[in-house]
Amino acid sequence: MTDTEYIRNLRTPGKEDPLRILMSACLTGVQCAYDGSDYGTYPGALKLLEYDNVVVIRFCPEAFSFGTPREMCDIYGGNGDDVLDGKAKVLAEEGSDWTAGMIKASEAMLALAQTHQIELAVMMDISAACGSQVIYEGSRFAENKVYQMGAGVCTAQLRRHGFKVISQRDFAALELLYAKIDKHHIIDAAKTDHHQTDWYQAYFKIEK
Repeated sequence: MTDTEYIRNLRTPGKEDPLRILMSACLTGVQCAYDGSDYGTYPGALKLLEYDNVVVIRFCPEAFSFGTPREMCDIYGGNGDDVLDGKAKVLAEEGSDWTAGMIKASEAMLALAQTHQIELAVMMDISAACGSQVIYEGSRFAENKVYQMGAGVCTAQLRRHGFKVISQRDFAALELLYAKIDKHHIIDAAKTDHHQTDWYQAYFKIEK
């Protein structure tokens, strides 16, 4: 089932039984980014905090394992699934091996998702932990930085256990989600998900 089909088939939540959404904490305004800031600049994600029929469970896997502030990290030799399979590594900006800590963080996020029986996760894309469609291939600080299709370690862990994950840039999916939780919301059909953008399709050479 695609993310679109899944969201369309979500139950209609109420105040007494709210929709349970797991979110990257940085998207909700928690100052847990690598430099102690937050990424609460995405109104599409922040909007979910306004509904009384939604409960948002916040978690930052990198802060969990490495604290805040911390170095930036990226995946080398593959994607999040490859890290979980022992085929790739997570390295900090200065070269320290953070692989074990990132896997531990992914297990903590999975446990949280299972405990709260979340129904959807909204995660920070491009992150080595939370990326859902695009991550860096090696260092984001390289002179010629390279992107790759794929998920970060924590998103890969969630998906392996059956949880659906979208990013804060999946605007079409978010429109469907708003309509599910707000009967007055009118879907903006012009919105697109990240993989539908001109940048994504041009960068990864996807024929339209």
